[in-house]
Amino acid sequence: MDITISAPFAERRRFLLTAGSTVAAASVLGLTGQSSWAQAATAADGQMNAEPAKDLPKAVSLPPMQEDKTEKSEMPVQLGRDGRLGLAIVGLGRLSLEEIMPALATSKRCRVTALVSGDPDKARQVAAMYDVPETSLYNYETFDQLRDNPEVHAVYIVLPNALHRDFVIRAAKAGKHVLCEKPMATSVVDCQTMIDACKAANRLLMIAYRIQYEPQHRQVMAWVREGAVLGKIKLIDMSNCQNQSKENTHQWRHVKALAGGGALPDIGLYCLNTARFLLGEEPVEVSASQYSTEGDPRFVEVEEAMLWQMRFPSGVRVQCTSSYATFGSNRYRVLGDTGWADMDPAFSYEGLQLKRSRIAEDTRDFVAPGIEQITTKKNNQFALEMDHFAECVATGKQPWTPGEEGLQDQRIMEAIYESARSGKPVQLTPIQGTDVLRGSPPSKT
Repeated sequence: MDITISAPFAERRRFLLTAGSTVAAASVLGLTGQSSWAQAATAADGQMNAEPAKDLPKAVSLPPMQEDKTEKSEMPVQLGRDGRLGLAIVGLGRLSLEEIMPALATSKRCRVTALVSGDPDKARQVAAMYDVPETSLYNYETFDQLRDNPEVHAVYIVLPNALHRDFVIRAAKAGKHVLCEKPMATSVVDCQTMIDACKAANRLLMIAYRIQYEPQHRQVMAWVREGAVLGKIKLIDMSNCQNQSKENTHQWRHVKALAGGGALPDIGLYCLNTARFLLGEEPVEVSASQYSTEGDPRFVEVEEAMLWQMRFPSGVRVQCTSSYATFGSNRYRVLGDTGWADMDPAFSYEGLQLKRSRIAEDTRDFVAPGIEQITTKKNNQFALEMDHFAECVATGKQPWTPGEEGLQDQRIMEAIYESARSGKPVQLTPIQGTDVLRGSPPSKT
């Protein structure tokens, strides 16, 4: 696949890193003259220390559309001239600039057609890189005017967690389909409200669980469910930890009103959601403990670390650890009675490593295990999830990770917090069946 970029990648990367380098809470910036959600969203966009506009690349040339033949459903959508889904990126923070928008260069089905940001200078400079016209630049107050832009079929919401609800509702009312970053929201009530709003508007809602679209994780899922490679699954051990900077203690992830919590909803959610995805079943019990280092200004409002265990109907136990104050580590190991599978790193944007070990086929006795390195076709995780979303919009299929998937995670996280507070296990309402909260599986890459 040939991708033409009109300026050297290093220059483009330098701009993106500069643009997304600072994130602060609205209360710190002291923004005035905007509604509260606009203040918070603008703060999350970060401060801009941009290069002169003349040094920026002018456009990115996307690869040709490779549309698969799919059955059209009752809700077909007329896409753009090139057959791609037109996306409005809502929020130009680090994730948008460094991961999501660059992924559009490898997306088969999506293109950016509008930007929403509280920083007009940043928006104009990013627009120049992606050939977005100035007439398709919006701020958080003018967001609702997206309804009048026929080039925008859907929005991708990349904002602080507490803002997801309002912008999903507004997008649905504007007639746009919605791809929303995880976690879905900060309460079960908000999650259900978002689902109801999209259903009322007959718009699709998908939560951006990129792990569930990544080929190596899907390979582990197949091993777990088939049983031939790993045998009967007994235990899964998972961790996702990182050391949050001590220099910016007021960033929005440390503000409970914006983040909803600390390590659990931000990075611990990868463990929670991935375990549910691999097993295809829902936990029936959680037990948890949390702690924060006394005197650490980062953790005045949110937890530093959460440790929890989930029990599933099949008997599988999943042990999870998430922390905001340890050296970076993200990994999991699935342990069956005849083999194991290991991902390390597991939740990074790239460079994932999958290994497995199993009993020799001709014996059930213990033998020194051989370790196999498993390789799969390299794909951009964000492009894969966006392409699945675009396919669902075009065909009317229910996304693999719909709003109900995010709602279930929020239910479980609230139970985890309750267990940590009470010191007792919390029972969850049993949900029977496999993948009952998910929609149509993604197409094979």
